[in-house]
Amino acid sequence: RKAFNHELSQLFSEMWDVDVNRLVPGKDYTIDLQGKAGAVQQGDSTVQDNAARHLFHNVNEERLKSIKTFATFISLLDNYETSTGVAEVVTPEEISENNRFLDAILATKVMKLAHEYLLKKNLAKPNLADFKGQLYAIWFQLYAREGGNRPDSCGFEHVFVGETRRGKQILGLHNWVQFYLQEKRNQIDYKGYVARKNKTRPDKDDQVLNIQFSWKGSVKPIGSTFVGVSPEFEFALYTVLFLLAEERVTHETVKIEEYELKMVVCRHGNHIGTAYPVLLSTSSE
Repeated sequence: RKAFNHELSQLFSEMWDVDVNRLVPGKDYTIDLQGKAGAVQQGDSTVQDNAARHLFHNVNEERLKSIKTFATFISLLDNYETSTGVAEVVTPEEISENNRFLDAILATKVMKLAHEYLLKKNLAKPNLADFKGQLYAIWFQLYAREGGNRPDSCGFEHVFVGETRRGKQILGLHNWVQFYLQEKRNQIDYKGYVARKNKTRPDKDDQVLNIQFSWKGSVKPIGSTFVGVSPEFEFALYTVLFLLAEERVTHETVKIEEYELKMVVCRHGNHIGTAYPVLLSTSSE
């Protein structure tokens, strides 16, 4: 295992501490972990279902609607065509929704910490409007995924909304709010948790999970996601890692709270290709 990146662990832990919009497990939402997921290959369309019920037993939606960063984030989730290879059409209304979301998160302490840190590294523009422009380009600028020529994807769509490839593969979808909303519409079927080497099962208050699910006719053998955290928290983490990165694929091992995580960020030119946490262990085990 790669040694912890102490500087990033400290920064991300500070962000965790000031993430006032994060939902509290057991209070703002409850999850129902059920059974352990079976072995499955990417591309399998059928898989044993070891969870008869939804993963999210309940979520306080009033709280989601009343927090500006969540509310503006949720308004973006229906702006995308999830099939790769199908060109995205971005309307003026969607552009203003993207801007409203960025304005909301830039007002948070979490994003302020990210901005200050990136300024010290000479990786961000000092002026907030310029920094916002940087974020827009990294996350919302469209590009063509997998050798196509149609701009069919962007970092935000991949990481937070999820995409499908030829109806056989699920790409991205590493966000708990999208998972919950899709589950509520019976679009996602949670199949069970994916256990880690030295822990038999996760706890219902764990805020990082490895899970298996099916969506739009495909199975994701293992998907990892933060649970309960605010959109700005994930946005800040991935942006910092992306701007620090020099390789196409970056892995940083960090400790946030009790979680030991491998943070993975892949670039697609000057944009985010994908980003997600891999849960290695928790210090409570």
